[in-house]
Amino acid sequence: MTSETTVSEATTDGAVSVVSASGDSVSVSPSAIRRIARILSGEPAGTMLRISVEGGGCSGFQYKYDLVTEREEDDVVIEEAGATVLVDPVSLQYMSGSVVDYVDDIMGQSFQINNPLASAGCGCGTSFSI
Repeated sequence: MTSETTVSEATTDGAVSVVSASGDSVSVSPSAIRRIARILSGEPAGTMLRISVEGGGCSGFQYKYDLVTEREEDDVVIEEAGATVLVDPVSLQYMSGSVVDYVDDIMGQSFQINNPLASAGCGCGTSFSI
């Protein structure tokens, strides 16, 4: 069984979004798309970035980033400009409405997830609570 998703038009800020059949959505910013594409260009053909949510971290849940070469049938997939991002349906429930961004500033470079469901986070930026 394949997941039913609808890729929306790019938003006014250039982000690319996907909405699952259950109504959960996630967006990837233009800067994250560029950085993901750059990372994947140095990997074997067919490599994708999987973003998932796991129990643990300082605040209860944490984001996990993995480079993978296979997708699951029910993954939500965002593909744009050489970047492929996968999110499993369970993680998508915890990330609904989130924007995946890549920030390069004086504090350093990192992927950051702006999650409207998160009620708290920690200083590391990778864990959160709902």
